[in-house]
Amino acid sequence: MEMVKTLHADIIENNEDQKQEVYQVSTMTALLDGVYDGDFSLGEIHEHGDFGIGTFNKLDGELIGFDGEFYRLRSDGTATPVKEKDKSPFCSITFFETEITHRVNRQLTLEVLEQELDKLLPSKNVFYAIRMDGVFKKVQTRTVEVQEKPYVPMIEAVKTQPIFDFENIEGTIAGFRTPQYAHGIAVAGYHLHFIDKNRSTGGHVFDYTVENATIRISKKQYLNLRLPETEEFFKADIDRADLASDIAEAEGSPEKR
Repeated sequence: MEMVKTLHADIIENNEDQKQEVYQVSTMTALLDGVYDGDFSLGEIHEHGDFGIGTFNKLDGELIGFDGEFYRLRSDGTATPVKEKDKSPFCSITFFETEITHRVNRQLTLEVLEQELDKLLPSKNVFYAIRMDGVFKKVQTRTVEVQEKPYVPMIEAVKTQPIFDFENIEGTIAGFRTPQYAHGIAVAGYHLHFIDKNRSTGGHVFDYTVENATIRISKKQYLNLRLPETEEFFKADIDRADLASDIAEAEGSPEKR
């Protein structure tokens, strides 16, 4: 009987630990090097979370998910539900449990809002899932076009990506704030994706101005890193001296490139 009780307690503890983790597939450095084909099936996604962002094999769209619903945002501007057969070379997933709620009812730029959010966080040294629901004065996004082999590095792939400018749009911005020490594993700072209220369009967020929104934050104590078992990943050059500039070029705004 005592053994059964101990096993039950371990299961409960493991479940609680999972709620506190970010489950990440591969690394940003691998993506920079052109590792665009992964072995993580998105049919498994609900085992690891109900919220997240990432990309798809061949860079064929941006991934966004919340409330247990996940979408593919393609370079043609469309949004469609994720299929179980879809695979991802890079994504971050978690179970979202709101710990901090912040209301915004005035226009704030990305820079000002991020500074405001940073002041609300109990520490900059842990991970946070971020969700914003509401009306945005503007949202600027991009979605890289599907790539074909031989793959070029990501800083080359983003040079032809379509840019979308939305104005006075209602929707959801979702993503993560990653500590600086994890830069390269993920994208340090705020890494966010957007989808409109109708779940019809969106992409990777370059810039935004919030107008009226509810922001929810979920703190995460653990990072569970799953590395691909593929030949491309094993051979990738992920020890990069120019890491910071490469990520800024791949993930930053058009003006920064």
